[in-house]
Order: sequence, then C-alpha cells, then structure tokens
Amino acid sequence: MKWSIIQLQKFRNEAFPIDETIELQELPKRNSEIRNVSPVQVTGRADISSAKITFHLHIEATLTLPCARTLVDVPYPVSLDTTETFLLNPSYAEEGYEEETHLLEGDVINLKPIIEEILILQIPLQVFSDKAMEEEGMLNGNGWEVLSEEELELEREKEQSEQPKTDPRLADLAKFFNDNKNT
Repeated sequence: MKWSIIQLQKFRNEAFPIDETIELQELPKRNSEIRNVSPVQVTGRADISSAKITFHLHIEATLTLPCARTLVDVPYPVSLDTTETFLLNPSYAEEGYEEETHLLEGDVINLKPIIEEILILQIPLQVFSDKAMEEEGMLNGNGWEVLSEEELELEREKEQSEQPKTDPRLADLAKFFNDNKNT
C-alpha cells in the first residue's frame, strides 16, 4: 500500500485500480483491545490529478475483540468505505482542504497507517459474545424478555385469542354498566 508519486503520476487523469490484501500485525500492539486482525482486503481506485490524489477505498477485515462480560474472543467484522485525499502541493491546504486531506510527506504515499487508524476508530465500546448474550440474561430479565418482531406478533395474536368471551347471560349486565358511564 505504498506508492511513489512518480508511479502514480503515470495514471494521471485515469483511474488507478486498487485490489490488495495487507497484513496489519502491528495493530494489536497499537491498541490493546484488538487481539487479532484478519488479513485486510482493500479495494477501490485512485483518482490522480496534478494537484491531488484521491483514494476511494472499500476496506474489509475482521477484528478479534474481547467480550465485555466474559472476555472471550469475539470476531467483529468491519466493512466500510472511505475517501482519502493527498495534496501534492502544500499551498492548496490553505484553501480549506486541510480537514479532509493529508499533506504529502516526502515522495511516497503510504496508506497502511491510515488504514490502521480507520480500523482503530471502528472499535465499538463493547462487544458481546453470543454465549454471553444468552447466558448472562441479556435476552431476558425479571418480568421482561427481548422478542423479535415475529415473536411479538405471535404473542399479540395469542393474547387476543385468549381474551375471555362474555357470558351471554351477563351481556345485558355489561350494557347496564356502559349506560351508567355515559350518563
């Protein structure tokens, strides 16, 4: 994921395709919450002009993170799109690009540290293993439980069918109480 400016300028005004798999073995050392990183698949293209180089990337990886309750390994898939722009001339930074761009340092563009930063930013505050979700009461508690929409609809149908039918002998009595409420 490293290219010299001279290499990239050969593709000026045309798309430079990117399809690489990189290993980020240093990532667990940079962030202690990451236990392992699968090979990172980076696809996309680079648009190259005389003033800037813009990378349109799609990044896919699986981070292994600790479960917040049991500390077992939990695979956390990451799939995201990003756009990274490198300015070839520092004078363009004054035109309002500095927040969305990277200034070029030297004659080489290295995307590996940028991809590492992007993956670190994707780490959620907590992840839970499937086992912890089931065993630790994450799906139910004292008087409550989590239901899918289908299960909720079945519960509603069941409750409606179980409503007690009015005894025909007492139907007139129910009308009597309704009449009293209306007056």
